[in-house]
Amino acid sequence: MTAPAIEIRGLAKSYGDLAVLRGVDLDVAPGTVHALLGSNGAGKTTLIRILATLLGDDAGVARVAGHDVATSPARVREAISLTGQFAAVDEVLTGRENLVLVARLRHVADPATVASSLLERFDLTDAGDRRVATYSGGMVRRLDIAMSLVGEPRVVFLDEPTTGLDPEARLEVWDAIRALAAGGTTVLLTTQHIDEAEKLADRIAILHEGRILIDGTLADLKALLPPATVEYVEKQPTLEEVFLALVGTRREAS
Repeated sequence: MTAPAIEIRGLAKSYGDLAVLRGVDLDVAPGTVHALLGSNGAGKTTLIRILATLLGDDAGVARVAGHDVATSPARVREAISLTGQFAAVDEVLTGRENLVLVARLRHVADPATVASSLLERFDLTDAGDRRVATYSGGMVRRLDIAMSLVGEPRVVFLDEPTTGLDPEARLEVWDAIRALAAGGTTVLLTTQHIDEAEKLADRIAILHEGRILIDGTLADLKALLPPATVEYVEKQPTLEEVFLALVGTRREAS
């Protein structure tokens, strides 16, 4: 069997008397989108920070891309990228300049070619030479995710990547996340939006008060409740469908 891209056993973390993680166990398969679903305060960001070697744990073991986060943090950092709740882009620079800068910092060969490839991949080529300050929220988030792929990390952590986005921009980011998995990248996505986990994830883990309550496919989770009954009802359009019908294309014009 293929080894997990992320393997967590008994992970615990407390801040004084406040236990944030209480023995988390989780496996994430390579090349999949695994959603970590939970409300505010469930421990999602703390878990991501430990996996990204930004925070130490109190107990347990965590491995990312086969490397222990506690004993081999440098190897872990070589294999990952992290996109937080707020975009880490320089609005004074153009989209292309942001990508080239990150490529140079990561000592990637031919930064200009890498930048052009990522702009095309995330449908930002026409906006590549504009200052990021002129971008919409969805474009900024797509650029942020593109920057996280410089150096071709094996694992990408997305910590609530659609926070603060309007419905149209949110769908754009969803498309970008699907593209990551299609390209073979492992994605661990934290979210408090149920529909986001449902639309994007191959597997969903529900984190509550520092513990994983359940981890499985959407079908696995639905099977926990009684089977659905068939009822005939009048289906009304959702507000999201109305909004998108009125505003038109999901992509902003460059």
